[in-house]
Amino acid sequence: MTAAKRRAIDRLRRLKQMERKHEELGREMEALQEAMVDFEAGLDDPIGDDLLRLIFISCHPLLSPEARAALTLRLLGGLTTGEIARAFLCPEPTIAQRIVRAKRTLAEARVPFEVPRGAELSTRLASVLEVIYLIFNEGYSATAGEDLIRPALCEEALRLGRILAELAPREAEIHGLVALMEIQASRLPARVGPTGDPILLPDQNRGKWDQLLIRRGLAALDRAEQLGGTPGPYVLQAAIASCHARARRAEDTDWERIASLYGELTRINPSPVIELNRAVALGMAFGPAVGLKAVEALAAEPALRGYHLLPSVRGDLLAKLGRAEEAKAAFEKAASLTRNTRERDFLLKRAATCCSI
Repeated sequence: MTAAKRRAIDRLRRLKQMERKHEELGREMEALQEAMVDFEAGLDDPIGDDLLRLIFISCHPLLSPEARAALTLRLLGGLTTGEIARAFLCPEPTIAQRIVRAKRTLAEARVPFEVPRGAELSTRLASVLEVIYLIFNEGYSATAGEDLIRPALCEEALRLGRILAELAPREAEIHGLVALMEIQASRLPARVGPTGDPILLPDQNRGKWDQLLIRRGLAALDRAEQLGGTPGPYVLQAAIASCHARARRAEDTDWERIASLYGELTRINPSPVIELNRAVALGMAFGPAVGLKAVEALAAEPALRGYHLLPSVRGDLLAKLGRAEEAKAAFEKAASLTRNTRERDFLLKRAATCCSI
């Protein structure tokens, strides 16, 4: 009887344990079902990413395009006012005032935390793409500080671009931007030496370029081109980047095609920076004298007055023409304009090299 009683007690305990287990499993199943519902709702969300939602709100049509980009970079991109000013080629006080006014405008209008839809989404897309690309550029070539590159910013911009491409698969410019960033990011491992010093594109070890990113970039460019229509700024820039990616050696680069693509880009998106890049391509395709002539035509451009790459490009072309003293002065001027320590040291080394020629 004692043994039977103990077995009965053990059985009751096991039954109670089973009941508790069933209750726990039931609660877990309910939680899983709720999670699946939330997940499926997230898939139906036209944005599906809080950071992107915030970017679209910062790019509200109440603000000017310049203010949208500046505010988004400041609040969400993690850039300083000075870094944004360098990206826009504007004085720092101008950018600071722009950001303050943008915040005030959104606060006074009580802009709701919502995602734009339909036609409004399309009109604000250009500003969003600009912001994402500026974030990427700051990571690819830091405007200030001790490091030339900030890979985390590049990764964040790529993440946002890829999400946008999935959400709007029929937008060629989104695929173009993603292609451009993928190909540019592929060079990051080869952009700096062991001590962090910059390595110019022609001198980079192309074996270090990330081939996976290149393949992804070329595939995104193919998707953009298959959608048809007139190529936009990002598709054209991606096509330029693809010329470098497809060249096994620096001397295999199709500089004439690059110069032609920059010509198309300046027609649809006039910019002194693009003109400067075109001057570089002209110099590589047709000789440094041709490139220098194009650079000299930009000397009086107000937007490039404090842009260190203008005298840097000029110094490079002058050095190739054997005009060492002028090249030295140009590199020293470029060094005085940059706020990136690595870049400044590199430019001063180039200036010193001119003296030893």
